[in-house]
Amino acid sequence: MLRFSKSLSVPHVYRGIHSTGASCQRVPMSKFDPETDVRENFATLQRNVDIVKSRLRRPLTLSEKIVYGHLDEPETADIVRGESYLRLRPDRVAMQDATAQMAMLQFISSGLPRVAVPSTIHCDHLIEAQKGGAADLKRAKDINAEVYNFLSTAGAKYGAGFWKPGSGIIHQIILENYAYPGIMLIGTDSHTVNGGGLGGVFVGVGGADAVDVMAGIPWELKCPKVIGVHLTGEISSWTSPKDVILKVADILTVKGGTGAIVEYFGPGVKSLSCTGMGTICNMGAEIGATTSIFPYNERMARYLQATERGAIAKVAEQYKNVLSSDEGAEYDEVIEINLSELKPLINGPFTPDLSTPVSEVGSRAEKEGWPTEVKVGLIGSCTNSSYEDMTRSASIVRQAQSKGIKFKSLFTITPGSEQIRATMARDGLDKPFSEMGGLVLANACGPCIGQWDRQDVPKGEKNTIVTSYNRNFTGRNDANPNTHGFVASPEIVTALALAGTLKFDPETDSLLDKDGKPFKLDSPYGDELPAQGFDPGEDTYQPPPADGSAVAVDVDPDSNRLELLTPFQRWDGNDYHDLQLLIKVKGKCTTDHISAAGPWLKFRGHLNNISNNFLITAVNAENGEMNQIRNEVTGEFGPVPGTARDYKANGIGWVVVGDENYGEGSSREHAALEPRHLGGKAVIVRSFARIHETNLKKQGMLPLTFANPADYDKIQPGDKISILGLKSFAPGVPLKGKITHKDGSSDEISLNHTFNENQIGWFKAGSALNKMAEV
Repeated sequence: MLRFSKSLSVPHVYRGIHSTGASCQRVPMSKFDPETDVRENFATLQRNVDIVKSRLRRPLTLSEKIVYGHLDEPETADIVRGESYLRLRPDRVAMQDATAQMAMLQFISSGLPRVAVPSTIHCDHLIEAQKGGAADLKRAKDINAEVYNFLSTAGAKYGAGFWKPGSGIIHQIILENYAYPGIMLIGTDSHTVNGGGLGGVFVGVGGADAVDVMAGIPWELKCPKVIGVHLTGEISSWTSPKDVILKVADILTVKGGTGAIVEYFGPGVKSLSCTGMGTICNMGAEIGATTSIFPYNERMARYLQATERGAIAKVAEQYKNVLSSDEGAEYDEVIEINLSELKPLINGPFTPDLSTPVSEVGSRAEKEGWPTEVKVGLIGSCTNSSYEDMTRSASIVRQAQSKGIKFKSLFTITPGSEQIRATMARDGLDKPFSEMGGLVLANACGPCIGQWDRQDVPKGEKNTIVTSYNRNFTGRNDANPNTHGFVASPEIVTALALAGTLKFDPETDSLLDKDGKPFKLDSPYGDELPAQGFDPGEDTYQPPPADGSAVAVDVDPDSNRLELLTPFQRWDGNDYHDLQLLIKVKGKCTTDHISAAGPWLKFRGHLNNISNNFLITAVNAENGEMNQIRNEVTGEFGPVPGTARDYKANGIGWVVVGDENYGEGSSREHAALEPRHLGGKAVIVRSFARIHETNLKKQGMLPLTFANPADYDKIQPGDKISILGLKSFAPGVPLKGKITHKDGSSDEISLNHTFNENQIGWFKAGSALNKMAEV
């Protein structure tokens, strides 16, 4: 496996567009959108690509075709990879329930009567894993009734489809119903990128971006660079698609994909199933990529047919020339991976880019002091909950069952959707898991996002879990900072849960049967798609009425779950002088650190209440502690949110200083809304993750980076920072910073930014939503 930092030409055979006849019958984007017609979308895509190619006079990559094919004004758009900002027209919007609350509250504030593009709301984040699927779902419906009612009625009033709790995880629902080759979809969740497994451009965004698109305003995206991953060979034995992205994460790290689309190509692609390609794209969020994508192929056509969208596959066949790269297309960087040489990997703990071969993780764990006993194995989630994933894992479980043994670790299974759950039940796939001691959870995010009432170990106890999820940040799954979370394929997770230890390699090691005799597991096997087709299960979709104007959407002023928004104040036209340093964050600071999930998810619709979790798990560089910072007004140490509120009450503006890749992880815009609500003015860091930087801009904050990264070290406890040059704020022109230390000495530094003219307008108006109201 080699990594190149030069461009690579991609062979391609041009296929023209051939008419399928004179039929005028619609081909809807989904069975839930009968008024739409993908033929119009494809025709627009082709027309825009032709315009751009005539302007650029060069071959295009697949991702360029789909991105540029959605330009608002392809004739005049400035197109420079990594530099220019593109104004785009996505085809649809999807929102999960935790972020949809704030997105719909912002849309309500816009005063618009109805969404301008097909949009959906998906209830998947608010269901806590406790006792099992049915019981947990019932409990969630009771506890979250107010929020579900708000989302249901808001969807009905403003024209958004509503997927009820129990439907499944947003990304699996999208893949099954809404994704198709060539589409551009934005979603208020960072793992929206999962849809790239069906050959479209799927991008995770904050709620304010979603509001723009639902309002009919062009969506703004910095023109992505393109990283190519050239796949050769074939997947086999214990190696799975998950290992491809675990390897890419190892190569690129958690920030190596920032500002880029990762585009997979080459002969190795044909050995991957459509849902396997989705898995790879899903975890592209963990390398900071804008999105990831695969070229349209027979595996995608097969999946479309299996999910009752064969008509879309036929249209896609006509437009194959825009669903793959041109011959001679160039990438900014190319990674080579030979799938035949790829071995099973396990990434972690505490970061998804720390990769170790499964054959070596046991010895490495002993060397590093990681607990080798696997307390819990967890499979499923939006990353790995396809029918293929479940059948491959079930094949391992059946082998163990035939030998009379059970899991040595606790084991949970999360179906990705009601359709997957119902199909598993019909085909008997759930039985071996349950009979072996596994617990089938609700069709929801559950432990993957911290919605887990874990009882097997006390909080604070050092322990190891292995999951087929996508993220393993500190405290991510169970709020225990000493839980060592490892990420692997469902097959490997299942095998390690049977062994109960990291010191087990299923390719070489043996288990003991009920009589104490050793046996080896055969390689996992499974069905790409169910032979009898999918069972849709319970109908959990609520379509919006044709006219929702009479629907009432009520928000109780006394609610602690929902709160109508008050517009942020406009910029007063002056430089920021002597902003108080709130906290200098040390090391990794993800959106989980900035705005924790888990038990805090219940406040996602109430900005004031959820702001009480602001930066509570970030490490203070002054004392190495979490949620203990010095209040410069009182001189005492206290919680971050309380100190910020105190400064705000005293009219003191403040600033946060952070390290590299600040805000990596989730798309949650609460991580940007909270500092704005609490009186923050700026966040100054060594580098930002893409979505968080945009979210800060949208809320009227100043996301700035040290022109000299070493200036981070100049920041001292108690400092005051002035940000100068705002009166002449302009694209490409750095701002000046003055650091005044407690002893009276000072340092002057240069602060970079990535604002364009439109985004400077957001800052001056106080937020993007304020700017929209002005227009």
